[in-house]
Amino acid sequence: MSFRRRVVVLVAAAVATAIVGASALVYVVMRSELYGQLDDRLRTQAPRALFVSARAALPPFGKTAAWRADPRLSVLGAGALPTLGAIGGERATARDGTLPARRLKIVVPGELGASDVVAQLVTRSGDVLGPSEAAARLPIDERTAAVAAGRADAFFSDATVDGVEVRMLTTRAPNGGALAVAASRSEVDDALRRLLAILAGVSGAGIAAAAGLGVLVSRRALRPVVHLTAATEHVAATQDLSRRIEVAGDDELARMARSFNTMLAALDGARAAQRQLVADASHELRTPLTAVRTSIEALAGAPDLPSAERARVLEATRVQLEDLSLLIGDLIDLARPAAPVAEVEEVRLDLLVAEAIERARRHAPAASFRLDARASVVRAVPGRLHRAVGNLLDNAVKHGGADGVVDVRVRDGAVSVRDHGAGIAPEDLPHVFDRFWRAPKARGLPGAGLGLAIVRQVAEAHGGTVRAEAAAGGGARLVLSLPS
Repeated sequence: MSFRRRVVVLVAAAVATAIVGASALVYVVMRSELYGQLDDRLRTQAPRALFVSARAALPPFGKTAAWRADPRLSVLGAGALPTLGAIGGERATARDGTLPARRLKIVVPGELGASDVVAQLVTRSGDVLGPSEAAARLPIDERTAAVAAGRADAFFSDATVDGVEVRMLTTRAPNGGALAVAASRSEVDDALRRLLAILAGVSGAGIAAAAGLGVLVSRRALRPVVHLTAATEHVAATQDLSRRIEVAGDDELARMARSFNTMLAALDGARAAQRQLVADASHELRTPLTAVRTSIEALAGAPDLPSAERARVLEATRVQLEDLSLLIGDLIDLARPAAPVAEVEEVRLDLLVAEAIERARRHAPAASFRLDARASVVRAVPGRLHRAVGNLLDNAVKHGGADGVVDVRVRDGAVSVRDHGAGIAPEDLPHVFDRFWRAPKARGLPGAGLGLAIVRQVAEAHGGTVRAEAAAGGGARLVLSLPS
């Protein structure tokens, strides 16, 4: 699955979770509200249902003596006779004013309509009073018997009576026994089914809309990724590092695109520098190789060459081979990667500089070195650091002028090397550490222009810096700084 599809699926799943959760909450709240209204209706109708149910079970109206003699009347209490008479006369208003103004229709379960109730009385002894024997079909369980016996409080329950789903209230009668009042749940259940259908439709539409919006958002949001992929494939196919991605905004994807552009620019620059290095190295190698070949051809073409002349040619060949060897060594140093961490150790910089000066004296006995050093410890690769300091000293000797004095100072992880020559022109300062670069006035001097480039490479590999500046009183000062 592509990243874009995963984004769409995640968005749709998140929205679906929210919508389903909200729909479930709405359904639960509405169900509770509708059943609460039905329960309130049963509570309101229970008092009148009590008397209507009892009246239906007693002898016909007018036989008051028979009512008084019926032991089942004790469930209603002694004051129930006037009310029963009112119900028997089918008057709408109760004589005691405590009952609902409208008449209540009591039906058997099989005739139950949406607005009807089923009621039945259960005496303490378990006898059932109701409009007919069919009313006894309301379920009587242990909880109903407990309410009739006064051992439990009123409760609501759901039941099925003759295939009709009902909501039932079982409560205590005034003088003992229990009254069960039930009403159909059809209106409530129909309303809940309609609500469920509406919520399902809304949820489906919301999820579909979220998926569509996710597609649009992912296309727009992932546009930099698409461009990045295209640029990567283009670079891989064509090796063209000049391509860049158009970036708008400042979000994470935009920063990633900018980083990719920066990486391409760095790679392009590195490849250009590599090509320049190869071109410059080829040019620099051509001169000593040509000279060596010329000398060898001269020796081979003149077997009778005088000994003195032969010795001169051989000496020139040896010098040019040494120059060639130095150039190859410098190229190898420039191509060498950063030293592994395992090779880095604590180095006494002042002692290493003193050793480098002794070596420089052997190569340039006419030069004069003045050292001002204090104890200083740095973390470095000793061999590479020795090479960098040696290159600084060789550069100072080369450009030191007639007196050949080189001042060296060591302080707090920094080596300062100053010569007393003509100095560096301001316009040349930015190029001093470039590979194969030599100032116009120094192109007659030996070397290929790689020494200071190696110094910069060593400094950067150790997390340090190197800089060149004009010295007060003339000459140039080069400063190599390393972390202590």
